[in-house]
Amino acid sequence: MSRVKKGAAAHKHRKHLLKHAKGFKWGRKSKYKLAKDALRHAWSFAYRDRKVRKRDFRQLWQLQINEASRKLGINYSRFISGMKKKNIELDRKILAQLIEKHPEIFEKIVEEVKSEK
Repeated sequence: MSRVKKGAAAHKHRKHLLKHAKGFKWGRKSKYKLAKDALRHAWSFAYRDRKVRKRDFRQLWQLQINEASRKLGINYSRFISGMKKKNIELDRKILAQLIEKHPEIFEKIVEEVKSEK
């Protein structure tokens, strides 16, 4: 039985990994050992931050809704609570888009929520 050496497969693996490290600074783009470590960190941060992005956007939408609703005389928590009582089922992303693109519609929603009392 002939002996199998891994030279070609190892070279292919290293080349593939270095392709992913393109654009990194210093030796991390060209040295296999450094690139492997840099990519391990980069991929773990990318996985984590795909989850964090959702958190960040929701927080941004809440801030925008709070600012706009306070200008119209009701704070964020009372606004969201009133929406639930009135069965107005708009999520925070849509509300933030309404504030930006169609503020008159958002004002009508706030008036509807305020009339609940």
